[in-house]
Amino acid sequence: MSDEAANGWVVIAGLGPGAEGLITPDAQAAIDAATDIVGYIPYVRRIAPRPGLTLHESDNRVELDRAAHALDMAQAGRRVVVVSSGDPGVFAMASAVFEAVEAGPQAWRALEIRVLPGITAMLAASAAAGAPLGHDFCCINLSDNLKPWSLIESRLRLAAQADFAMAFYNPRSKSRPEGFVKTLDILRECCEPERVIIFARAVSTPDQAINVTTLADATPDMADMRTVVLVGSSLTRLIPRDGAPIVYTPRSVAKDAE
Repeated sequence: MSDEAANGWVVIAGLGPGAEGLITPDAQAAIDAATDIVGYIPYVRRIAPRPGLTLHESDNRVELDRAAHALDMAQAGRRVVVVSSGDPGVFAMASAVFEAVEAGPQAWRALEIRVLPGITAMLAASAAAGAPLGHDFCCINLSDNLKPWSLIESRLRLAAQADFAMAFYNPRSKSRPEGFVKTLDILRECCEPERVIIFARAVSTPDQAINVTTLADATPDMADMRTVVLVGSSLTRLIPRDGAPIVYTPRSVAKDAE
């Protein structure tokens, strides 16, 4: 291997939910040192062009091809940052890169590969509303592109049975609008009508909209692909005040609770 190739690396970095201030210093330092940025089109376009930096945009459904391209460039001595929104380990590119490494040539396993955590939309949405994820919670991707709907339904029912607060990614898109309809139906079978639901759209951006409602009043059109949905547990509380209410889940559960 040449000295140039030996210096190649891959960093998988999260750009946070949208606000520039929520990009971590480590992620920004990796971007500043990179020769190449690889990622989904809107995420790559968040990176400012500069001399010596090549931007590689690709569609949202070619994750493994994107990962292989990044690894090939690193093997050739390039300094590559694979960008995701939020945190790269939450329904994002970190798993795709390692899936490619496992299936790819042995040389890829010798590359320097680092994952830099980011602030995911789930946490930014929770902070914007108060602290609805203040106790035990789970996170479910509602897209059935990579897993069957039957598995999503099973996990929804079990999460409701366990009385987790829940965070939903990819709740509703134009190509699969029925999934979130079914999600609300399942929740209504398993949870009380007054269960708090938060629809956090475009969180941390100038377009941010936080809609706090209840399961009884929630409708499918309150969510789209830019929305993270947070569902409280049975213990989640709402504090009314002037302006937006505060939503939080207490840190403790009574010892006699079942």
